[in-house]
Amino acid sequence: MLLIKNAKVYTMAEKVLENGQILIKGNKILKVGKNIEVDKNCKVIDAKGFYVTPGFIDAHCHLGMFEQDMGFEGSDGNEITDPVTPELRAIDAINPMDSAFKEAYENGVTCVCTGPGSANVIGGSFAIIKTKGIRIDNMIVKENAAMKCAFGENPKRCYNAKKQSPSTRMATAAILREALMKGRDYLEKKENGEGKQNFNMKMEALIPVLKRQIPLKAHAHRADDIFTAIRIAKEFNLKLTLDHCTEGHLIKDELVKENYPAIVGPTFGFRTKIEVRNKTFDTLKVLKKAGVKFAIMTDHPVIPISHLSLCASLAVKAGLDEETALKAITINAAEILGIQDRVGSIEEGKDADIAIFDKHPFDVQANTQYVIINGEIVFKKY
Repeated sequence: MLLIKNAKVYTMAEKVLENGQILIKGNKILKVGKNIEVDKNCKVIDAKGFYVTPGFIDAHCHLGMFEQDMGFEGSDGNEITDPVTPELRAIDAINPMDSAFKEAYENGVTCVCTGPGSANVIGGSFAIIKTKGIRIDNMIVKENAAMKCAFGENPKRCYNAKKQSPSTRMATAAILREALMKGRDYLEKKENGEGKQNFNMKMEALIPVLKRQIPLKAHAHRADDIFTAIRIAKEFNLKLTLDHCTEGHLIKDELVKENYPAIVGPTFGFRTKIEVRNKTFDTLKVLKKAGVKFAIMTDHPVIPISHLSLCASLAVKAGLDEETALKAITINAAEILGIQDRVGSIEEGKDADIAIFDKHPFDVQANTQYVIINGEIVFKKY
């Protein structure tokens, strides 16, 4: 067993515990509180003066899909040969040997939702994984977590360059609708046992989306693209997350009415294209005030995944309260991804994914002291 003691513990489930203790047994949190009794054989981390948080969660990135220092050989996130590729699975492209994994967990990021990029109208399924391991099969929290779809600039730019559809936003929406209609018809025939149906891998991959088992993970920056994503989700009665949501602050009242969660970012850095010209860290405080639930993402490698806490810190600088910013990379991210039963807070029975810092993690000078994933110390500063 492992005991963390004398820490300032941000459980994300209740008030901050001063001089708190966390007892870990195996890969789970056994107890959280004060004055926990342990035997003499228990390993102890004295975290006096340190800040303890749940491991951070990046709710949208491409970790292991676009590898560092690799160029084309390590670029496996976009299959730009067909705008509709729901059959693709992130787990078949994620490389845990990508050096960015080490940078992730050394900076407290212990869990990510990673998957295909936004070149295709439907790009394939995202996976939720832990950030420490050598074999992806042993790192999975949820293999089929969401189905990526994309609106706006990226699919029209990629396929216009190939002189094929979609080259407009109209075509992007039409192609997505057609795929969903075909999928719905395929599912109905399959469930009704209407004759002998030929197997279709694309349609099979859309069944969890149509049955509301997983959400559409919609790449949408601009306000009109966000509304198109919502329109189509409502047409087919689908679950939906609004990923990027760059102009969310401009349509906050409408987002409140629709009640879909947002995963906001990448907000730090250069405005690389027209559809992100209204990018601002103000988006987060505006959405909080309006009552929209959100997480913060890096979109790694757009922002290096090691800077997830910096993104949250910059949101605080722009006016978001500190507690909400921390929730946006812990428990809110977990709830939006549907994995709150395992991660996102320091509570009894949850995975022992914990980060320990010498200063508050939003302090740019904070250093990670320990990182624990599944009860194992995967990083120790000294």
